[in-house]
Amino acid sequence: MFFSMFVISIVVSFFSTAGIMLIKAIFQKQLTAKWHYNLWFLLMVALTIPLIPSHFFQFGTVFAGFDGSLYNGIGFSATGSGTQNPGNANGLQEFTISVNRSAPAFLQIITPAVWFAGMFAFAMLTMHSWLKIRNMKKRSRRVSNQEVLDLLERCKQHLHMDRDLIVLESPLVKSPMLVGLFKTYLVFPVQFTEWLSLDEIKYIFLHELNHLKQKDNITNYGIVVFQLIYWFNPLVWIAFKKMRLDREIACDIAVLQSLDDHCHAEYGHTIINFADKASQPMNFALASQLVSPKSQIKKRIETIARFQAESKGLKIKSLAVFLLAGVFVSSQIPLVSAMARDDDQRYSFTGERTVYEDLSSYFSGYEGAFVLYDLHADQYRIYNERKSTWRVSPDSTYKMYSALIGLESNVISDKNSKIEWNGDMYPYEAWNKDQNLSTAMKNSVNWYFQAMESRMDRTKLQAYIKQLGYGNADISGGTEPFWLESSLKISPVEQVQLLKALYTNQFGFQEKHIQTVKDAIKLEEKDGAHLSGKTGTGAVNHKNINGWFIGYVENNGNTYFFATNIQNEDHSNGSKAAEITLKILRDKGIYS
Repeated sequence: MFFSMFVISIVVSFFSTAGIMLIKAIFQKQLTAKWHYNLWFLLMVALTIPLIPSHFFQFGTVFAGFDGSLYNGIGFSATGSGTQNPGNANGLQEFTISVNRSAPAFLQIITPAVWFAGMFAFAMLTMHSWLKIRNMKKRSRRVSNQEVLDLLERCKQHLHMDRDLIVLESPLVKSPMLVGLFKTYLVFPVQFTEWLSLDEIKYIFLHELNHLKQKDNITNYGIVVFQLIYWFNPLVWIAFKKMRLDREIACDIAVLQSLDDHCHAEYGHTIINFADKASQPMNFALASQLVSPKSQIKKRIETIARFQAESKGLKIKSLAVFLLAGVFVSSQIPLVSAMARDDDQRYSFTGERTVYEDLSSYFSGYEGAFVLYDLHADQYRIYNERKSTWRVSPDSTYKMYSALIGLESNVISDKNSKIEWNGDMYPYEAWNKDQNLSTAMKNSVNWYFQAMESRMDRTKLQAYIKQLGYGNADISGGTEPFWLESSLKISPVEQVQLLKALYTNQFGFQEKHIQTVKDAIKLEEKDGAHLSGKTGTGAVNHKNINGWFIGYVENNGNTYFFATNIQNEDHSNGSKAAEITLKILRDKGIYS
């Protein structure tokens, strides 16, 4: 999951940053200075999208055609993986093969380690900057010059501001800067009143107060957070460097708009004056400094020199460009949803007659869920509400519905379901022979169901799966089969609902086909109770990460439908899921 999130973050951060930069370049002359700056906030929105759990973006399978969930990187191992139990007490036989993903296990470990290591390193640099600011404030003294303080109040009134601003002077700064999040300080170089005129101080006040008015002190912290998260993307760093420059230009323009024309040149000279005195501004990541690096000063001065009042038409154009950029950013939400659909897809379950119970003692060492439905009582009993609606790969449990579709589409029939073995060698001897539906279901023969589906029209297969309402109904997996740790996903609750629909033939299929599938999944009879079901194991890179056991018990004129799913880094297989299920059913007195 983390590797998938990392890939999404890379794609979105590069795509968003490049897109915003391109929009700014194309519409450069159609944007005011303020809107040039505001566009960068859309980048912040775009960079937030990959960090939001994708189950908040409910798009269903609208984007199923986009194969963005890393499925193209799945292939199949030549060796089997999982557990084979040909003679256990319940007649359960489990066979599976491992899929190989393009993101091997070591990447799942290395990727978060490197990411967090980079974040930690840059967090230390940020902490160093914060400590420098803290030390600077400690070594500063509050300005008591009443003439300067009165000037500050007049500037605040001019900008219609009433927020407190503490003015300090410090020997550790060479140019004025605004610092602080909850309490804001404007720090001047020491003895600034001796070499700055009141007009120059006024220009500085107006500039920094505009920063405060725009809440740029808060924006600084947001920029730092995104730079920490996306430290690996040089485009993000370049973008925020440009954002800081656009912010300074926006403040410059705001100051010029509040001054008389004859003051514009004096304001520009004030900035140049500080550029000479602070040729190398100190690096305070969390501060807004009056003076930018010299490479940026030139652009600021040029902007000041050619300043003219912004027309109403230009402001309207700016708003239109901003809305266009907003559409561009919002278009990435379904992109992220499609790319991450294998991680966070959740089924919306609103069952009213539901009892949630604690069965955690049965699931020691596993994350999992158990869902039981009592047909007569019309009641669900669920362990782990969150996991019970979490969609994961169905693996071999899908085969009973594959069989039903094959029967309904006349690819096989109840009297002739034989498919000849093509001679390919498989890791299980039971697979290396001709199969019919009964033997293929008993031995969970992957190639049989793949061969059956290959004889069907893909569009027709998709239509049947949607008719069944099978999970996310996504068969777009890059490599067959789509039901084996690939694109198709289903939750335990949905498994139980489908079992009930199959058992009662709510699909409206031919009754003989329903009965054929029921016969194929019968496991055993004990003391008048009949157990039917199917296991499933998901093995990725030779590790069993997903185990299923679904089915139903017919006992004393009632039917109980169940689904158990277990997951961990390894050892999660259908046999273990069946073992857990049978213990629960026994303790509930449903099946001994």
